Amino acid sequence: MATALSVLVLGAGAIGHALMTGIDTGIARVDPFRDIKNRPEGGHGTNVLVVGTDGRDRITKAEKAKYRLGGAPCHCTDTIMLVHISRNRDRASVVSLPRDSLARLPAHTDRNSGRRHRPHPVKLNAAYAEGGPALTVRAVEQLTRVKVDHYLEVDFTSFMKTVDAVGGVDICTASPMKDKYTGLDLPAGNHRLDGGGALQYVRSRHVDGASDLGRMRRQQRFVAALIKEVGGTGIMLNPVRFRQVASVMLGSVRADRDFGTDELLALGRAMRGFSAASSEFTSVPVASTGQVPGAGSVVHWDRPKAERLFRLIREDRPLAVGRTGGGRKLVEVSPQQIRVQVYNGTRTGGLGSRVDAALRGTGFDTTRAPRNAGGPVAARTFVSYDPRWDRSAKALATALKGCETRPVKGLGRTLRVTAGTDWSGVVPVRAESTNLGEFGAVRGDEVVCP
Repeated sequence: MATALSVLVLGAGAIGHALMTGIDTGIARVDPFRDIKNRPEGGHGTNVLVVGTDGRDRITKAEKAKYRLGGAPCHCTDTIMLVHISRNRDRASVVSLPRDSLARLPAHTDRNSGRRHRPHPVKLNAAYAEGGPALTVRAVEQLTRVKVDHYLEVDFTSFMKTVDAVGGVDICTASPMKDKYTGLDLPAGNHRLDGGGALQYVRSRHVDGASDLGRMRRQQRFVAALIKEVGGTGIMLNPVRFRQVASVMLGSVRADRDFGTDELLALGRAMRGFSAASSEFTSVPVASTGQVPGAGSVVHWDRPKAERLFRLIREDRPLAVGRTGGGRKLVEVSPQQIRVQVYNGTRTGGLGSRVDAALRGTGFDTTRAPRNAGGPVAARTFVSYDPRWDRSAKALATALKGCETRPVKGLGRTLRVTAGTDWSGVVPVRAESTNLGEFGAVRGDEVVCP
């Protein structure tokens, strides 16, 4: 879903006009702004509405079977992202819009049946089925009060082709991911995904209890990983390689008529040096879910928080503020949820305080009151834990690289760290599902593989 940001925008900053000219003729054009009235006022920067549809007409029978793409498509938007590129071209803010968000469509004519509809409530992804790109843009602008400047549409086939063209993307996970509906089956660790595997990853909704909200977080991580992949390889410096990748991608997407060579070059030149750290990701804050007559089970936004979020977009202000750097190792349990009591197992004065401060600095909930262990000197640092909190112990042990773990029944939820003479510091860690800040916004370098 990051093709506009990664391949096009980044590439255009490094590749000359002569190579870019003609590539965009392969883009299928749509008119998503046709007959739209009473649009929001334009703000600073550029807003691109990126939608992923469930189109599967060009997928082979073998691919449908392998990647579980059977069944009839709903001709709706499977993914909806609003991408804001700052006026200074130094930041891209990606906001995922839940596809089941409650939207109220204005009066319109159904593009399939020709039937005239009165205003009525629907799930946001149904706007595409009833009125195509134009009605989708109208629905998004009505919900967000953000003016959409450009429109980019990607289907299953173009998504897989783009990932394969860049040579695959690295994804890491702290726990196994398995979804029988998409066929996704990833053990914990780092993985290189090709186009088909990447499609399974971004489509899966049944790997945890977070359903569509969890899937949006995985899509955001994938976008950041794709930006890192394109920006960190030789694609940008190799005109022939870039043209091959761009031609594959552009030949299988749909965009508005003004999203052409000159626009791409202007964005690309301004965004030289753009990286995963230049991107930030969040989802619209959700208040509740419920049944709405005529629309079914829908997601209701937290309106006050959503309004603040989109006001920041309109005002061209960052969402992930005051963030630490990326490169943290993945763990299953957030450090903020792990209570830790530190013991000094050596004769070195102040070591307990240093270990407590280091663990607290990476997010662990320490007691801030380290104690002396007493007894013989501990040559090796170890973690004592109740077996009921084994996942927390594993996360803590990851931060204390090389330490021992010792299960102790009945110890309770507070884990104990006994610092030995081998203690050499703390490895920063983070959890996949951690949402920090009012909008849960994270920077791209915080969610890619270290």
